[in-house]
Amino acid sequence: MAEILAPCGSPEVLKAALRAGCDAVYLGGEEFSARQNAANFCNADIEEAVYQCHKRGVKVYRTINTVIFDEQLDECIKAVKHCAAAGVDGIITQDLALIEIVRKCCPDLHIHASTQMTIHTRRGMEVTKKLGFRRTVLSRELPLDIIRELSALGIETEVFVHGALCMSVSGQCFMSAVVGSRSANRGLCAQACRLPCNAGGRGKDRYDLSLKDLSYCDELKCIVNAGVSSLKIEGRMKRPEYVAMAVDSCKKALAGEDYDRQTLEAVFSRNGFTDGYLHHKLGGDMFGMRTGEDAAAGAKAMPKIHELYRYEDKRDTISFEIRIKADEAVRLTARDSLGTEVSAEGGYPQQAKSRAVDEAAVIKQLSKLGDTIYTFSGAECDIDDGLFVSPGELNELRRKVCTEMDNERALKNSAVVPFTKSDITDFEEYKGGGQTIRVSVTNLEQLGAVSPEKAEMCCIPLDLAVRAAEVFPADKLAVMMPRFTFDEDKQLNRLAEAKRVGINHLYATNLAHTEIAKELGMVLHAGFGFNLTNSCALNMAKELGAADAIVSFELKAAQISRLKKPLPIGVYAYGRLPLMLTVNCPISAAAGCKNCIHHITDRTGRDFPVRCSKREGYVEILNSEVLYMADKLGDLQSADILMLDFTDETPAQVRHIIEEYENGGLNGRPDKITRGLYYRGVQ
Repeated sequence: MAEILAPCGSPEVLKAALRAGCDAVYLGGEEFSARQNAANFCNADIEEAVYQCHKRGVKVYRTINTVIFDEQLDECIKAVKHCAAAGVDGIITQDLALIEIVRKCCPDLHIHASTQMTIHTRRGMEVTKKLGFRRTVLSRELPLDIIRELSALGIETEVFVHGALCMSVSGQCFMSAVVGSRSANRGLCAQACRLPCNAGGRGKDRYDLSLKDLSYCDELKCIVNAGVSSLKIEGRMKRPEYVAMAVDSCKKALAGEDYDRQTLEAVFSRNGFTDGYLHHKLGGDMFGMRTGEDAAAGAKAMPKIHELYRYEDKRDTISFEIRIKADEAVRLTARDSLGTEVSAEGGYPQQAKSRAVDEAAVIKQLSKLGDTIYTFSGAECDIDDGLFVSPGELNELRRKVCTEMDNERALKNSAVVPFTKSDITDFEEYKGGGQTIRVSVTNLEQLGAVSPEKAEMCCIPLDLAVRAAEVFPADKLAVMMPRFTFDEDKQLNRLAEAKRVGINHLYATNLAHTEIAKELGMVLHAGFGFNLTNSCALNMAKELGAADAIVSFELKAAQISRLKKPLPIGVYAYGRLPLMLTVNCPISAAAGCKNCIHHITDRTGRDFPVRCSKREGYVEILNSEVLYMADKLGDLQSADILMLDFTDETPAQVRHIIEEYENGGLNGRPDKITRGLYYRGVQ
């Protein structure tokens, strides 16, 4: 049976989740958590959480699921070391550096691929399996048929079944970072998608990037039957009542019992719930905002929900054997249903002056298990006549063996593994051989403006590849793979056509493309979608077959200069930074494709272009201003490749921009530019 996995943002929420009956929990430490604004857990809290969970037979996973900077690698290693020593059951991570840390320092520690890794295809699953992940958390956007396919590939799958939906595909949202320096990949998302935004719909007060919360409670049996191992509840920023209600609802739904959907909606929802992604029914019905009425309903529901976790959840049965003999210390033995056995001794019994202790009196005291996780299942009594043991002594013995049982169960369920410190950046450094310009174009007109002599390589969309090879040297073309897909095999067939016309380079936008490149024998170039922010992660990209890699544009220029390079690195040096990748087009939902305005407008009046990849099944929301660094190339000297990304530029503008990057921006920078995050960085 699949586990019900509860979010815990604080020890208080952990208590509610356990009492509500979850099977596993996930929590974050004080660093490297994708929910940095939650209360989170210090090391001592984590150790106590592991004990409380393991005595109940509940698994505990720690999230180390932010991207990591070079200057944080030592602290990250310490965090992993603590996980190994504390006995957490696994680490949920997105940064490739964690793979190397675990592999070298504690290979017995389980790692789970976070949804931030954007795994949504068969080949993506194959990558995580080869990298040593025990489980993959699938992208939220997947329908049931794809979930079923991916769950049959020999690696555990985890699926979000309740909680908030991000507008963007997880791991590919940079809006909060670019707009306000608060990186979602660093655990500090400012939730820009919940702010007013108009995508062309009628009315002033619109929130066209805000999705309803998902809830698959009515579909849990189908999801389990699809082979999913873990049913994940989102919400490490939520209150104890929310988590308890979600766990209770999932438990009942999974057991085929009625659950209180009305109260579940009341505790937190945004105009109700959606199951659109699971059934691949996208559109306006998936969008919603939390209203004053929602909040009022939630406040009214709180007292009722408190009852769900007022008392301990009974996790196991316990039986007793007691021996009360003259001239012997009273001995009490306890066994749980799994055969765990503990014993404790008390004082010596006294001769009874009036009423002697008997079986009924003993059972009365031993069955008082209200404050424990156990249910009384009987007692065998071996008692000599005429002896007296006080109720207080029996109670103390019962408490003692229950505590010993807790300890023994926690020890049995321990996942402590050995840890050996190791150098994770012990690799040969690439010294570089000069800086080159790499270009990405959107259409063939832009391609015609690119000189093969000036561009080291030109990246073109998959659907233009064959035609591009007719007008541009094929050996200098790279196919830029779609960033998301619901049909990987069709993409592979189209890519094979591009290879047949002589294109041998593949620009990878997610991990799955490393497998595709190997299958077709193409040269792999890792793109910004890999979220590479440290030297160790770059080395892992090289191990995956990358000939070079574009580092994350969330790095400062100074941080890029300090990277130890195992391979040539590139920077995103020009273009409209991609802020969101979404399979649910906000314009289509708000106004319909026929009324497309090709941009969204935020509350400040800024327009953000929307690039449509309808054939691939997604759209991208781009930055309102163009990143321009031609006059600041001295700050990017350590980069071997300057990536120039053209979207809506005319051919003349393409030629001009390339010239600007050749001569260092001597002709003056354009109006309304941004320096991105190269100087201000992210939190």
